[in-house]
This record gives sequence, C-alpha cells and structure tokens, in this order.
Amino acid sequence: MNDFPRFDLGGQTALVTGASRGIGHDLALALADAGATTLAGVRPGSPPPDGLDAVELDLHDVASVRAGVADAIERLGRLDVLVNNAGVGTNHDAVDATEEEWDEVLDVNLKGLFFSCQAAGRHMVERGYGRIVNMSSQAGRVGLRRHAAYCASKGGVEQVTRVLALEWAPHGVTVNAVAPTFVRTPGTAERLDRPEFLADVLSRIPAGRVGSPMDVAGAVVFLASPAAALVNGAVLAVDGGWTAQ
Repeated sequence: MNDFPRFDLGGQTALVTGASRGIGHDLALALADAGATTLAGVRPGSPPPDGLDAVELDLHDVASVRAGVADAIERLGRLDVLVNNAGVGTNHDAVDATEEEWDEVLDVNLKGLFFSCQAAGRHMVERGYGRIVNMSSQAGRVGLRRHAAYCASKGGVEQVTRVLALEWAPHGVTVNAVAPTFVRTPGTAERLDRPEFLADVLSRIPAGRVGSPMDVAGAVVFLASPAAALVNGAVLAVDGGWTAQ
C-alpha cells in the first residue's frame, strides 16, 4: 500500500509571527484548522486571533524575538513549524527614501526574520525536525516602483531562505518561502479600492484577480505539512502568474 501524501498538521505545533492582523491572522487560524496547536506571535499589546493564545515578540528587537521563540517552545513543549509572516513596507519614490525608513523595513523584514529563523532553527536542528516558512513577496523577484527598501528586503528573505535550507536540511529541517502578489487585507484596501491602482495591478496578473489571505494560507499549510517533506529551499509564488511573464 502506498503512503499517500498527508496535508494535515495533526499533532504538530506552530508559531506564526505578525499574527494579530492581516495575512498573519488568517495564517494562524488556517494552521490551527489543519490540526496544529498554534501560537500567535504578536507585538506587545496586540491581540491574537480569536481562539488562539499569544506569544509577544517584536521583530525590531532581537532579544524580544529570541525570548518570544523560547516562550513558544516552553509553552508548546517543542516547535515543529515556524511561519515568519511579520513585515512592514513603504510606498514612495526611491529619491524620497530616508535612512530611518530603510532601516525600519530591513530591520523587521530581513534582520528580524533571520534571527527568528535562527532561534527556532537551533531548537529544530537539535531535535532533528522542523518546518520553517518565510513570507516573501513577488517583490523579491521583480522590481516594483516606489518599493525600493521592500524589494531589497524580500530579495534578501529569499536568499536567506536558500542558505538556511542548505545548512539545515541534513538535520531534518526544511526552509521555504511563499511569495504572494497583492493580497486584499485591511492594510492594502486603501490602494486596492482605488480603481486606477487596481486596474494596473490586475493588468499584470494573468489570473485576473488579487489574492486573498487563504490563497496564501494554502501554500503555507502545504509547506508545513508532511506532503512537502522533500520541498526545501523553494520559493512558492502565489501571484496568479505575475512573475511568470
């Protein structure tokens, strides 16, 4: 009898960063729905999704990241799945970028993500098992006007993902990334609700629509599942074909 692929996460434990709102909120709920005992990583004072417990961590602060991951491991008993979703962005011409904004985006999206991977990876390598899923973007593959720092950060996320995948694969740990297109959330609604902006976005997406958080969740659940055991160092585009052109 063949061992058919398994996509459920029953018996697994998971931590999702940036889970108080937007995509991260729905990713945490989707992992829980797939069977994982899930903790929502949130900034101090932010609420977790309904029905989930929170771990406080702030990706601006490496000490906070390390403490948050350690807290999750202690409370869960072990950490099987880490989803690095927390991120920030800017939206203006490169000539107007400031050092403070550049540092903010790179500190959270790349530096904070790396040290989150490191904190979880040490535990997973020691245990001999783990799944890490990093949130990239189509902006890690193609240039987007008015997003210089964001594109730089997401390109870095994809390279970090590949390096960690190479180093940790012999220890039973896979590291992959998901790269969505524009996803409708409360944070993107202001731009996507402008007809001219939405029309420009849709002209670049062969599938003819923007993403939903659950489109992203499907990819994350797959990469965290037993079915993806041999998927490592990959960047899975959830972009309706934007980057295929």
